[in-house]
Amino acid sequence: MPRLPFRLRSARRRTPELTGARVVLRPPQQSDFSAWRALRAHSRAFLEPWEPKWPSDDLSATAFRHRIRRYDRDRAEGRAAPFFIFLKSSGALAGGITVGSIRRGASESCMLGYWMGEPHAGQGLMQDALAVLVPHIFGALRLHRIEAACIPENGRSSRLLEKAGFRREGYLHGYLRINGTWRDHLLYALIAEDWQAARGAAKASE
Repeated sequence: MPRLPFRLRSARRRTPELTGARVVLRPPQQSDFSAWRALRAHSRAFLEPWEPKWPSDDLSATAFRHRIRRYDRDRAEGRAAPFFIFLKSSGALAGGITVGSIRRGASESCMLGYWMGEPHAGQGLMQDALAVLVPHIFGALRLHRIEAACIPENGRSSRLLEKAGFRREGYLHGYLRINGTWRDHLLYALIAEDWQAARGAAKASE
C-alpha cells in the first residue's frame, strides 16, 4: 500500500492518545481494520437505526482504506479530529468518536459524532470518553463551543450528553438523513465557560 503523504503522517503523529479512567482514545489506523470490521458487523442491527445508511461496501478493506485517508486528510487540514475508543484493560476496540465540522474564526466550534459497539454499550464507556475528550477540545484544540445532535427517540444519547454537561438548545427539523430517512434531531451544546464553571464547582465540593 502506498505510504501516506508526509503532511498526513505528521498530522496523525501530532494527535495525542487520550487516556481516561477506562478507555484510551487514539487516531484510527489501517491496522485497526480487522477489529473495526468485526465490531461493526456484529453491531450492525444495533447501529443502523441511528446512522446514515451504510454503503454496500462499507465493511470492505478498500472502503476502510479510503476512510483512514479521509480521516488523515481532515486532521491535517484542521477540519476534524477522529478517534477510536479502546478498552484500557484489554486494548479491544469499543467504538469511535469524532470532533468534526471544526470551524475557526468567529465560531471556534465543532460537532461531535460517536458510536459504541453493541457488546460495550450501556457500560458508561462513552461517558469516560467524553470526560477525557472535552478537556482536549477546550484545551489543546482551543475551541469554544461543542455541539452534538441526536434523534429524539435516542434516549441513551440524550442522557449521555446531559450527564456530560451539555444543554439542550433546539429542535432541528429534517436535520440528517439517517438509515435512508430524513430525521429530526435534538441539538445539544456545551461552551467552555459552562464547562469551566462546572469543573470549578466540582473541585470546590471535594
